[in-house]
Amino acid sequence: MSLAARVRPVPGAANGSLARLDARLSNAGSDSRAEPALDLDARHLRVLIANEKRERLELLARVVIGLGHDVIAREIYVKEVGPATAREHPDVALVGLGSSSEHALELISEIVRDASCPVISILHAGDAAFIHQAAKRGVFAYIIDGSPDELQSAIDITLQRFNEYQNLQGAFGRRAQIEQAKGILMARHSISADEAFQRLRDHSQQTGHKLSHIATAIVESHLLLLPPPPKTHHQP
Repeated sequence: MSLAARVRPVPGAANGSLARLDARLSNAGSDSRAEPALDLDARHLRVLIANEKRERLELLARVVIGLGHDVIAREIYVKEVGPATAREHPDVALVGLGSSSEHALELISEIVRDASCPVISILHAGDAAFIHQAAKRGVFAYIIDGSPDELQSAIDITLQRFNEYQNLQGAFGRRAQIEQAKGILMARHSISADEAFQRLRDHSQQTGHKLSHIATAIVESHLLLLPPPPKTHHQP
């Protein structure tokens, strides 16, 4: 299940705000009154961007590059974004909403299917119906156009949440493996659940291996030792 989270919407955001965002980034170095620049040494990211509108794609690329990241792919077409995602292994993907909501949703679906990174949707105004559908497709967060600093903050927050989500998913997976291993030991040795878990813990302490790794080994070995399914005989 994906986690769709709104990251600091900008009041009054409207069409063309991405262009203003790009202009603010370009002027930051020349305006002595500009806000302090971000610390770009924090992390250098590989970013995939996608939008059916080429001009907004290029604007977003300039913003991302200005933040110190690499734009590893700029995709417009649904049929090309999946292969690009699988090939480039981005750290994060940014998908802009262009003229067609369905096109943006299909871009999200293709990226989510081939990526192990969070997908952030970039909107120029609030759109509850699109956000709902994007969450169902697997988008991890959405933001409304703002300043470059706000975009960087949104990326940082999303990556942190995505990492926590992956850790949680891993914990659920490890717990499921341990429960399976307990069930195998209970059936094999006619013991209780508590006794099976104690055997796992004892073996972990004796060998120095993690409990989850031992559980995985038991489950995989059990699958290998299962008798083959009976052959079905077809009568002539």
